[in-house]
Amino acid sequence: MDVVVLRWPEDRDRRDALHRAGYPRLLVVEEGAAPPPVADDLEDWIRLPDSEVDRQARLDALRRRASGRVEAEPELVDGILRVEESWVSLPPVEARLAGALLARFGTVVSREALAHAGWPSGLPGRNALDVHMVRLRRRLASVRLVIRTVRSRGYLLERAQPQ
Repeated sequence: MDVVVLRWPEDRDRRDALHRAGYPRLLVVEEGAAPPPVADDLEDWIRLPDSEVDRQARLDALRRRASGRVEAEPELVDGILRVEESWVSLPPVEARLAGALLARFGTVVSREALAHAGWPSGLPGRNALDVHMVRLRRRLASVRLVIRTVRSRGYLLERAQPQ
């Protein structure tokens, strides 16, 4: 996982969002600004003007700390999808679709396999799957998961990258 470099205090809101999402952060503190209290072990700061050597040392240390962490696998239980401390409630069809994607997390799941998972008693029309995938994409964004379309093959579920 790469370290996100932020300007402090300018990027305060983005820092808070990245902290909640568990991304490593290096805050570049503006000259004369008070440094923030460090939120966790995935955060550090350096004051401007800084040297490239100092900045690189802090980035390397944050990368080492982040690489030692094991991210918990997303978990779906009774229609609740949990990703670390975040969670989202899913309606029945979307929960079944999410379950099929989670079973092959990080790999492509065919449209046919998703249709069978979402509607075990009979296949839906093409538009029904598309509509539910759009809704599921929106819901999963809140827990840092994205569904990617793999043209002519199916869909892939993975973690979102920091912005």
